[in-house]
Amino acid sequence: MVNELCLDILGTSFTITADEDEEYLKKVLAQYKAAVNNTQNISGISEPLNIAILTGFMLCDEINKMKQMQDNSQWEDQEVEERTIRLINKLEHALNLFGENK
Repeated sequence: MVNELCLDILGTSFTITADEDEEYLKKVLAQYKAAVNNTQNISGISEPLNIAILTGFMLCDEINKMKQMQDNSQWEDQEVEERTIRLINKLEHALNLFGENK
């Protein structure tokens, strides 16, 4: 399914086509507009191109930080799994010893 979305932001308008649901595209556009407004508010920049570039940079930074958090979480999950396996092995060993002493 191909949908069109009209972008009207920072004084520029154009239409894009994408293989995404219309509601999803509207959600992404709303997120981008919010990011642009945030960039304008915190930077004080008024030049549309500079705002768009800085917003893109800030969004990429946020994506990378989220990926790093996810990678750290996966490492922690792996560590927990390894510790759990070691504990299970110790318990099995103890149960085997206990079973032999009956």
